[in-house]
Amino acid sequence: MLAVHTSPLEQPGTGDAGGMNVYVVETARRLARRGVDVEVFTRATSSQQPRVVEMEPGVLVRHVPAGPFEGLSKEDLPGQLCAFAAGVLRAEASRLPGWYDVVHSHYWLSGQVGWLAAERWQVPLVHTMHTMARVKNLSLADGDTAEPAGREIGEAQVVEAADRLVANTEEERDQLVALYGADRERVAVVPPGVDLDRFTPVPQAGRRAARESLGIAPDANLLLFVGRIQPLKAPDVLVRATARLLDRRPDLRPSLVVAVVGGPSGSGLREPESLARLVAELGLGDVVRFAPPAAADRLVDWYRAADLVAVPSYSESFGLVALEAQACGTPVVAAAVGGLRETVADGVSGVLVPDHEPGMWADAVASLLDDAPRRRRLSAGAVRHAARYGWDATVDGLLEVYAQARSTPRRLEVLPPPAAVDLQP
Repeated sequence: MLAVHTSPLEQPGTGDAGGMNVYVVETARRLARRGVDVEVFTRATSSQQPRVVEMEPGVLVRHVPAGPFEGLSKEDLPGQLCAFAAGVLRAEASRLPGWYDVVHSHYWLSGQVGWLAAERWQVPLVHTMHTMARVKNLSLADGDTAEPAGREIGEAQVVEAADRLVANTEEERDQLVALYGADRERVAVVPPGVDLDRFTPVPQAGRRAARESLGIAPDANLLLFVGRIQPLKAPDVLVRATARLLDRRPDLRPSLVVAVVGGPSGSGLREPESLARLVAELGLGDVVRFAPPAAADRLVDWYRAADLVAVPSYSESFGLVALEAQACGTPVVAAAVGGLRETVADGVSGVLVPDHEPGMWADAVASLLDDAPRRRRLSAGAVRHAARYGWDATVDGLLEVYAQARSTPRRLEVLPPPAAVDLQP
């Protein structure tokens, strides 16, 4: 597996670490437990990192030096792909011929390296986009920056080069076909999953214990945002909606807690304090609570403690936060975009909001806070809905894709050698 821009060993919720990290970790572990050896190549970001880490038996993480260890953003990495590719090829050169059977690249930067490695090793290239520039650019948040043309071109090249593409949803497959000209027959839909052994509901006593561990009052109305703090994820929509809600319902203020769990990322790094400033400007310092990115065991407590989880993103290829929350029995209020339309069953496991207008979000939140029986129904529906998605099912799908790619590799057109040129005067 190739994950150039973010290591599976990093903590999701800050920097460039997010759902893709969870995806790589969970699928790699489960593939190894099925007897498939997995090596994950990622860029080294510290001189202190071991070059090779055994994440668990059967899974190696290789940190490949490519450019300065620190100070490079994701946008700087295209210039380091040659160095990264050289490190990947060097690792293979120390192995017996035919060591790798499949290259699975994640995100377009990895796809560029995977394209080269797969051709060099004569093995299939399987690619998962995770996010796509052309999709993001169609639904930019206010203050966000459009993805550059170079990324769009790079993604199109990877789409053409890959033997198989893995889409999270049917909608993502349609986007690959419509926006990138992908061959529909080469795109497999394999939904991501959730750890159904870790993210589980608890009885009321367990919910109280989770709140106590987080310092949340037993009778609080807790709204939760989990994710990277950047315009794309739209935590500002939740903050503005909270201000609208309290304008209409000042009686809620003593009990309302809005928790934002995560750290600045992407374009949010340009103004890392912007969300805190917005909270202060709206006079919500007594309501909004910031918490750092949380490891999975701590996240479980947040999900179980919450009355509602908000996912107001402008674009999501799937929405793992929404799925994890539902697996814990917490209803989700989510934007009706991308994969969230599949991850959240509207009216069954949560509520989909058709717009990012704060007043509309305030209405959606208020309608659920005021209706405890409805929340209980959605909670039960959330657990049933999330149970459809397990990482083992994801791995079943990936193994099928790998087998198809190995049995019917797509051969790119081989150009004829250039004609001889007489250089004599």
